[in-house]
Amino acid sequence: MATDHIRYDILAQEALRGVMRDVLADAAKNGLPGEHHFYISFDTKAEGVKMSDRLREQHPAEITIILQHQFWDLAVTDDHFEVGLSFNGVPEKLSVPFEAVKGFFDPSVQFGLQFETIETGTQSETEDDKEPPADQRVTTPLGKGEPASSLPAPANPEGGLKLVESESDKPSGEVVRLDRFRKK
Repeated sequence: MATDHIRYDILAQEALRGVMRDVLADAAKNGLPGEHHFYISFDTKAEGVKMSDRLREQHPAEITIILQHQFWDLAVTDDHFEVGLSFNGVPEKLSVPFEAVKGFFDPSVQFGLQFETIETGTQSETEDDKEPPADQRVTTPLGKGEPASSLPAPANPEGGLKLVESESDKPSGEVVRLDRFRKK
């Protein structure tokens, strides 16, 4: 496989983080419309994450928060969001860089995104750098109401992202040749 000098994986991930940022900014400005609510998983040890020591001790690697009924002071900037939440009756203020987010899921419409760490350094292509088989690149549906923390492990060991689709959008697995559609 040829080396991707453009880094489509990074560009696509940045674009989808922009979708999440826009959705959160709209919720900060107008509230949550209809039944929409969000499960957001993030790396608690990532650079720029601000949370209490008590909460970090309880969740040393990752945490999933839910923005639905009881949150306040949601503020969104170009590179992070801040929100107030209650954990076991104790109010907390969180500041989370978008780069720390690992998963975003809106169970009301079965829409989710899973983000992975992407190495931006260049490296020579080896057998390990080859594209994974097609059956490992398909998107993964989530069950209704599943939290973002239950997003499946990435199939691509190099990083990247997977768009999580609804069950009805799941690929059938049928391979169709282009010749079939050409006029004879």
